[in-house]
Amino acid sequence: MKLVVFAVFIIFFTVGLTDTTVHAKSNKIKRPLITGIAHASFYTKDVESTRQFYKNYLGFSEPFSLMATNGKDLALTFIKINDHQFVEIFPEKIKGGNRMYHFAVETNDAEAMRKFLESKGVKVPDKTPKGRTGNSNYFVTDPNGTICEVVQYEPNSMSDKCLGKEMPETRISARMSHVGIMVPDLDKAISFYCGILGFKETWRGSRDGKNVTWVNLQVPDGNDYIELMLFDKEPDENSMGTMNHICLEVDDVSKSESTLSTRKLPEGLKTPTVLKTGINKKRQINCYDTDGTRVEIMEAKTVDGKPVPSSTAPPLKYSPTVN
Repeated sequence: MKLVVFAVFIIFFTVGLTDTTVHAKSNKIKRPLITGIAHASFYTKDVESTRQFYKNYLGFSEPFSLMATNGKDLALTFIKINDHQFVEIFPEKIKGGNRMYHFAVETNDAEAMRKFLESKGVKVPDKTPKGRTGNSNYFVTDPNGTICEVVQYEPNSMSDKCLGKEMPETRISARMSHVGIMVPDLDKAISFYCGILGFKETWRGSRDGKNVTWVNLQVPDGNDYIELMLFDKEPDENSMGTMNHICLEVDDVSKSESTLSTRKLPEGLKTPTVLKTGINKKRQINCYDTDGTRVEIMEAKTVDGKPVPSSTAPPLKYSPTVN
């Protein structure tokens, strides 16, 4: 009997020691740097029109594309904002619906990030692959179902080969300051981006003063941020196009508006909004691509140089409609 009790004790002691060791090991794995937003990826119903919107209208270049495995169809194409930021355009797979595919963060060590995320219980691939562009990258999915890609730019990759190139003077902006993503549950998003990835909450905004409708989270090792767009009801396609967006930063939005007025907007696209000062006291205009995806063009500074205090209202939270 004593032997049995002793054996049970040893088993429990060993299991407890193993759990403690695993927990200690996870705490020792440090998160590598997250230096910025690498890209935003969208589906489009009309690739050529979307190309013209980003290239001829907004003035960016298209340095490279990838073809499908059949060698005939386009898989995706890349619009270059700067050496570290792109917009990826994919031909739509399903007509209509959410146009955002995913967004990406840049890290200095994708494999170290994979191990770090794994230690935090996040589902990751067994190893860090290299994509067709030659960069190390993989997908993870946040608790709300949004795909966040982890990217490490590699030597001799497609992006590396065009460093310092494909950035014409016609660019309406040289920086994508943030990417906006739809978020049904703020607490889940905060737990992932802040609790695990180390993002820092910088501001909460309210459209009506009654509820927080967006929350800004800055990357831990840079100045770019994601804007969590909150909602409480099932959004239609127009709302999704407005919430899922990118923001191009400029010094003088009135100058940008004047520049755009001299360029031809692709046929059928919405007319850009008139210049206004937002709730954050930053001047801005909004353009829309072929699918209604919003491209915000906004000044970096507030009109009076003073920050707007965060809203203290309760955040919106999505409540599914019960039929």
